[in-house]
Amino acid sequence: MAEAAAAAPAAKGSERAVRVLLVVGDKPLANTIDLTLRHGRYLRQVTGTVDGAKAAIAEWKPNLLIVDIDTEAGAGIQLIDEARNQSPMGVIALTRRSDLRGKLDAFERGADDYIGIPFVPDDLVARARAVIRRTVGSAGELVPRLRIGDLEIDVLNRKVLAGEHELHLTSLEQALLYLLAANAGSILTREQILDALWGTDFVIESNVVDRHVRALRAKLQNDWHKPRYIETVPGAGYRFVSGSGVEDS
Repeated sequence: MAEAAAAAPAAKGSERAVRVLLVVGDKPLANTIDLTLRHGRYLRQVTGTVDGAKAAIAEWKPNLLIVDIDTEAGAGIQLIDEARNQSPMGVIALTRRSDLRGKLDAFERGADDYIGIPFVPDDLVARARAVIRRTVGSAGELVPRLRIGDLEIDVLNRKVLAGEHELHLTSLEQALLYLLAANAGSILTREQILDALWGTDFVIESNVVDRHVRALRAKLQNDWHKPRYIETVPGAGYRFVSGSGVEDS
């Protein structure tokens, strides 16, 4: 992943725009979080390394740091100390750990919030806004709907408009759609999807990913023979094929 790669900002060049630095080494996960953050008009940068994050903290001075504390074998948690030595900023710690020690360590270092992976997109939107509001004073405008290809995703009501069809999703279906859409054009293996949505501690069922992809396809009225949204790549996994461009709706 490119160091401190700037995502296309949702805020239109405003100097007052909230700056969010995302530090995640897992690219599919980073892309998913970055897409989710499009629901706020934030300026965003993404890096997958601790050194890249330290440079961005010093030079860019983000208002919010979202860091996977397991990045680089756990070295990511040191970035909370780095953030606290710089100008005031909010910190959200991400982790796949389920132990209390990891949570306590993050909070003792000064994290404002803690989110377990896997996460639900609307939960991340709400928590990020809450931390930004405490840090900056205002979380800015919420962007409730994003358009991806001909899909319109409504995070507030957890629904999707596919053409003229209105679809209501479960939290897991919403998370699956964000994961696939955020990585449009890339093949995600069943193992990557399982890890992102169920976590590494999940007891594997042989067809759990396939069942949930089928359920989402059914709601999207996606014909697997002629896929419009989600394509099966035999022997590999799944790929979102409905365009990678994201627009505010």
